[in-house]
Amino acid sequence: MTSSDTASQITYLARVLKAPALRDSAERPAAAARDSGWTHQEYLAACLEAEVATRSAHGAQNRIRAAGFPARKTIEDFDFDHQRSVKRDHILHLATLDFITAKTNIVLLGPPGTGKTMLATGLGIKACQAGHRVLFATAAAWTDRLTAAHRAGRLPSRSSPRPPTCSSSSSPPATRPPASSSPPTSRSAAGARSSATTPSPPP
Repeated sequence: MTSSDTASQITYLARVLKAPALRDSAERPAAAARDSGWTHQEYLAACLEAEVATRSAHGAQNRIRAAGFPARKTIEDFDFDHQRSVKRDHILHLATLDFITAKTNIVLLGPPGTGKTMLATGLGIKACQAGHRVLFATAAAWTDRLTAAHRAGRLPSRSSPRPPTCSSSSSPPATRPPASSSPPTSRSAAGARSSATTPSPPP
C-alpha cells in the first residue's frame, strides 16, 4: 500500500469514527515516531491524545455557548489591580471549582460595577472547561422558570442531578448598601447543587 493509499484510508476511517483530529494528527507525529523510534503503542497514544484534546476543547466551547453567558469574560480577564479589595487568592481558590464538588453555593456581594457578574461568568466558564454543564440567567429569569415549572408540576426532585448555575439580580432599593460599601465578597452556603449568584442594587 502506497503512502497515498494509507493517507486516504486514514481519512476514511477517521470520518467513519467521527474523529477529525485523529485524521489530522496521524501525519504530524509520524515523522517524530520514525525519528525517535516510537513503538506502535506510543504512536497510537499520541494520536489518541490529540483526538481527546480536540474533543475536550470543542466540548468546552459548546458548553460555553449553551450556558448563555452575557459575555465571555474569564477569571484571567478580571483586573484585580483595579478592584484592589477583591481578594485574588480567594477568587483563584474558587476557580479550582472545589465548591462544585462540595455542592456549595457562592454569593458575590457588592455595589454595581464591581465585577460580580464578570466573576460569576468567569467561574461558570471555568466549570464549562472542566466538563460541567452550566446555565446563566438573571435571578428574575430563574424565578420565572421555577414558578412556571412549579405550576406545571415539572420541578425536579432534589436528588436529580442539575448543572451549576450562574445568576445576576438586583436587590430592592431598601437594601442598597452605603456608598462606602466594599467590592464584591463571596459567601458560601450548603446547597443541593452549586450556583454563583450576584445580587446588586439598582443604580
